[in-house]
Amino acid sequence: MLEKADILNTGYEVLFTGLSGAFIAQVLKFLLHLIFKKKIDFKQFTTTGGMPSSHSAGVVGIATAVGIISGFSSIDFSIAMGYALVVMYDAAGLRRASGKMAACLNRMMDDFYKHDVQSVGGKLKELLGHTPIEVFAGAALGVLYAYYVHFYLLR
Repeated sequence: MLEKADILNTGYEVLFTGLSGAFIAQVLKFLLHLIFKKKIDFKQFTTTGGMPSSHSAGVVGIATAVGIISGFSSIDFSIAMGYALVVMYDAAGLRRASGKMAACLNRMMDDFYKHDVQSVGGKLKELLGHTPIEVFAGAALGVLYAYYVHFYLLR
């Protein structure tokens, strides 16, 4: 059985921080949806898109944990941060553009098939990516959570 001391300053800490940080972001997404939309929607636990970005929280949590453990000038941190930047760019750029394209195609299909889109396979998922603010909020959560895990939770 792993003790707290066995996890601190290891890859286990990095992995735990990334996975649990992404999970916490998904829980926050569910709670924010409940507060603002006044509806319980369990799909929020598994869906992409929304506030905050769980992808950003996870990868930035990993990068921050690596920086804390190995040093922010280490090659390990550079690799982790490069990975995080690619994931965040993808979330805010490519996946967001795909979501906008899906929304446009759904409107076209509604017009073309006279609102019987189910006959051709149903609507495309539109909420795929994130706004820059959602990505930033996820990244901020990842940084704060990594510091919390390292300096408080595992001590």
